[in-house]
Amino acid sequence: MVERRVTDGVRIAQLLSSELDGREDGALDRLAVTNADRSVEAAPGGERAYDVECGGEPFASAFVHEDHVRLDLDAGAETVAERVQGEDLRASVDDGTGKLLVESGAAVKRAVDALGGAVEELGENSRKD
Repeated sequence: MVERRVTDGVRIAQLLSSELDGREDGALDRLAVTNADRSVEAAPGGERAYDVECGGEPFASAFVHEDHVRLDLDAGAETVAERVQGEDLRASVDDGTGKLLVESGAAVKRAVDALGGAVEELGENSRKD
């Protein structure tokens, strides 16, 4: 069997969108892909592909680059950064604003798991308030 690594930004964005919309386990049932641009093309600086909402509130925006997807996180950035692990997945937080880079199709499930952890923590924090 030939192993092919998916590193096309548009394809990674499609896989990520499908995973976010398709998984309804745990906290992930609160996430929804919105405002999708189905004709988006990769660009060096990133082109907005879609937004992600959590319970109807802004959570992240996905930008397609030639070889990866960048999620700009509106919420849960610290938690996502703490939970990111493994190859082809990087997270950073600067002044409370987070970025998650998904660099291959193989990293999509781990990215979604990190996002789910952030949603879970956000839910716990809102119940405490």
